Amino acid sequence: MLKPEVDVLVPHVPFDRRTFIKAALGTGFAAAVLPVSAQTVHTDSDGLEAGEIGIHAKDGVLVPAYRAQPKGKMHLPVIIVIHEIFGVHEHIADVCRRFAKQGYLAIAPDLYTRQGDASVYPTIQQLSEQLVSKVPDEQVLSDIDSTVAWAGEHGGNLDKVGINGFCWGGRITWLYAERNPRVKAGVAWYGRVVGAKNAMTPANPLDRVADLHAPVLGLYGRQDQSIPQDTLEQMKAAIAQGPQAGRGSQFVVYDDAGHAFFADYRPSYKKADAEDGWRRALAWFRQHGVA
Repeated sequence: MLKPEVDVLVPHVPFDRRTFIKAALGTGFAAAVLPVSAQTVHTDSDGLEAGEIGIHAKDGVLVPAYRAQPKGKMHLPVIIVIHEIFGVHEHIADVCRRFAKQGYLAIAPDLYTRQGDASVYPTIQQLSEQLVSKVPDEQVLSDIDSTVAWAGEHGGNLDKVGINGFCWGGRITWLYAERNPRVKAGVAWYGRVVGAKNAMTPANPLDRVADLHAPVLGLYGRQDQSIPQDTLEQMKAAIAQGPQAGRGSQFVVYDDAGHAFFADYRPSYKKADAEDGWRRALAWFRQHGVA
């Protein structure tokens, strides 16, 4: 853990992780996805301020996060980027830089920080069973609250907040759009809307549709065996009966895509669908007043 005297970091100062054993957040790829594909996209940081920061959570824990934003700009629209099951590795940092190139302050908090380091687990099964299953939703959602607050104190415009998440983070995107009325729009990439309930995950996005504060764009693959199409139909029906704020939500299902079709570092990547989804995501945030 970091020493307790370390304070919240001000803008333009990198987060000092010298007391951490693991590498800086957002560098390298999780062991469970190695080797990465030759088609992996890399977005440079030219014109950006990018790197690790620290966010004080409500319980006093200093949560590391990767942040990217245009240099010298303030009062920026904010995108909270929610990582996949693999944590904040290089792909998620790259997504933050992609958003920053579009004029956003993009922040990806490490939402596993209390439970461990997702990058070291050699298989998805081990990662899921030994780390992710121990992460409570309430802790995650609270840390995102703290991330939004940090953004407001460091150059972000809290009248323009969006949330974007992948896989594990897609589910969290739905849940957070059902939690925080500051969110103007969300984009959930292949995030499940139903699933097993337990002490860590007591509710599904489908259960909380009545609390949906903002429209969400759901991007899914028809070949995704982990997210049955009938669950998306249930979500659509519930949204249609839910609050007006969420009724503008939309679902796009790509016929030939499976899970993780946006993940350019994995064999699951579908370039045409990923690029179309990205264009739709940017347009969605513009349409709903985040940009």
